[in-house]
Amino acid sequence: MLYAITGTDAPDSLDNRLAARPQHLARLQALQNDGRLLLAGPFPAIDSNDPGPAGFSGSLIVAEFESLAAAEQWAQADPYVAAGVYASVSVKPFRKVL
Repeated sequence: MLYAITGTDAPDSLDNRLAARPQHLARLQALQNDGRLLLAGPFPAIDSNDPGPAGFSGSLIVAEFESLAAAEQWAQADPYVAAGVYASVSVKPFRKVL
């Protein structure tokens, strides 16, 4: 089943985000290589593709996992969690319609 993982960034976490980004992207690439990633990307903090020092307000990942528990476990092991980028993470079942 698909799950939507939403991470909400902590205030002033842009430097931590940039430092942890290579490890974060490597995990996403592994999901993509397995054919399990539907989409992933950040929410710019301002209305711009490149928000510069304004940074990001969070991220959205939609991927396939065997269960909600597996998706939650994967989300909690994200380098952005360990680096303090995400103040909170939400995982919900997702049903793609279109």
